[in-house]
Amino acid sequence: MTRNQKILAQLAVAVAGLMLITIASAQEENLGGAVTSGKAHVALRYRYEYVDQDSFLLDANASTLRIRLNYQTGDWKNWSAFGEFDHVAEVIANDFNSGAGTSPDRTQYPLVADPKGTDLNQLYLQYSPSEDLQLRLGRERITLDNHRFVGNVVWRQNEQTFDALTLRVNSIPKTKLFYSYVENVNRIFGDSVAAGNHSNNTHLANAKVTLNDAWAVTPYVYYIDNDEVASFSTSTYGARLTGKLALGEGNMSFLAELATQSDAANNPVSYDADYAHITALWTAKNGLAIGAAFETLGGDALLPGMAFRTPLATGHAFQGWADQFLTTPGSGIDDLYFTVKYKAASWNLTAVYHDFSSEAGSGDWGTELDISAGRKLGDRYGLLLKAALFSADSTSFTDTDKIWVMLTANY
Repeated sequence: MTRNQKILAQLAVAVAGLMLITIASAQEENLGGAVTSGKAHVALRYRYEYVDQDSFLLDANASTLRIRLNYQTGDWKNWSAFGEFDHVAEVIANDFNSGAGTSPDRTQYPLVADPKGTDLNQLYLQYSPSEDLQLRLGRERITLDNHRFVGNVVWRQNEQTFDALTLRVNSIPKTKLFYSYVENVNRIFGDSVAAGNHSNNTHLANAKVTLNDAWAVTPYVYYIDNDEVASFSTSTYGARLTGKLALGEGNMSFLAELATQSDAANNPVSYDADYAHITALWTAKNGLAIGAAFETLGGDALLPGMAFRTPLATGHAFQGWADQFLTTPGSGIDDLYFTVKYKAASWNLTAVYHDFSSEAGSGDWGTELDISAGRKLGDRYGLLLKAALFSADSTSFTDTDKIWVMLTANY
């Protein structure tokens, strides 16, 4: 039995134990009532993704549909449970490589990391006697701050979840504490391949301290011990400062973040690398937002394996939607980018321009333009149009264009 299976077996035993307690109890409240008073949810997400990458003779055409079913029970003596299943199907067009060996007969196409299959996305028990305390055991979605270090890879059809024991405490004034012990990472490639499950002995700690109505600071420690991929084993210490202030006919929001990282556990390379991110975004009352930002992940131009890495991140949200830098280049990366957003009637419009270069040395990686337009269609439906245009300035990368059309429905 794998570790992944063991934690689910333990969860099943815990559920069975609660059921036995309920049967033996003569109290008015019962587990059956909590189960039947819960809420079910159905979500559909269809996406077409087109990829034109110069390093491939063929273009990728991926047409996929995700069907999500979940159920949240009612409370029973401060206990509740949640379960969620996902099924990803290929619809008509499947000329794409879904990655990590999930489509071995389609390696002639560019990568679109949306493998087909059915997945137990979440299944956990939760104990929450008050708004100030929450304890979870099982498979869950974990997202911290802006997902830069810990996220669920929400853009991909099969998201990343964690088999974990998680504690959230809000009883300290103006402070939110988070701790999670992660036993397994259920990655976007699913259970059918080895890359879909990474056994871990990982500790994630995060504390958000509210300074006043506008500003907050969040120190964090992320110790990752990955049994499957030794290079993912890292120890990261950092802090982020967020805030906003009134400026003219709008508000200016800020982010400043610093972190340092070193090798941990079974990592064969001894290294130290730094991270920094600073952003400023001005948002006007008319829906226009303009911002500038700089993000840097340290590296070494001469020695391999010395770059700052974020193996649990929602990588698609950073350094361009073309996903050219999900793995940090050996000499690191500097990303200078500019953002414009505008709300026009029912549409949310976004444009981001990136200029990528090496953190160590003088290499130029390339530039990228990302654009999107999204809107709601009534209360239950949504439409997103999106494109990423990456132009390479180095032989280490290739020109890549991606286009997406996505439809969502929630019931």
